[in-house]
Amino acid sequence: MISANYHTHTTRCKHAVGTEREYIEAAISEGFKILGFSDHTPQPYPDGFVSGIRMDMSELEDYTDTLVKLRDEYKNDIRIMIGYEVEYTRKYFEPLIRELKKYPLDYIIQGQHFVEDEVDGFYVGSATDSEERLRAYVDFTIEGMKSGLFTYLAHPDLINYTGPDDIYYRHMRRLVEAAIDLNIPLEINVYGFVDGRWYPCDRFFKMAAEYNPKFLIGCDAHTPEIIRQPEHIKGFTDFLLRNGIKIGDNVVDIVEV
Repeated sequence: MISANYHTHTTRCKHAVGTEREYIEAAISEGFKILGFSDHTPQPYPDGFVSGIRMDMSELEDYTDTLVKLRDEYKNDIRIMIGYEVEYTRKYFEPLIRELKKYPLDYIIQGQHFVEDEVDGFYVGSATDSEERLRAYVDFTIEGMKSGLFTYLAHPDLINYTGPDDIYYRHMRRLVEAAIDLNIPLEINVYGFVDGRWYPCDRFFKMAAEYNPKFLIGCDAHTPEIIRQPEHIKGFTDFLLRNGIKIGDNVVDIVEV
């Protein structure tokens, strides 16, 4: 059993279901000692651009107020932590961090879905055989990692590169090496596994495990039912074993934002 999950969403992101209380109760029933909420962070995008996959900037206060109250209510049962899954961007990252710091905040995790950003860039989960896009994803993700503000990197293999293995390894190996140099754990994503997505993939994690970076499991819970222990997820333990991945209690050192 693992003790912690730091990757939990709320309905504010527009594609998750269930109340915060339901996620907490699910975590308690599965034996978790720490539950971190890390909903998709809002972004200070230009006026007129509305994201369909994240909360609005105006929802920051309600998000934190709700979690602060539940954190106090459940303090004898589980430790509730307040975080965000953040897109690193060159245009919006610094003003975003300044805004997030106005509210109770324990940590942020890096979830790089776009390069360079949602307004002007490309979605990395779209299937592509472009080495240019693969290189851009790795370069940009490492740039974000070097900010020193992220507790870990969510779904590092989100990039859906369909080209040759040698090109894939050439670039993704750099991501693993950066994670080691910067002491940033790499997430094995439960939601992608349960939902039958292209990640987490053996191609990445078999290679990554050879370098022995830090790994952790992130439920990436968009429904309360996703908050489960690894042994309760069909095939997940086998995935870890065949890729040579060992997980401890899943508790990580939190990076101060």
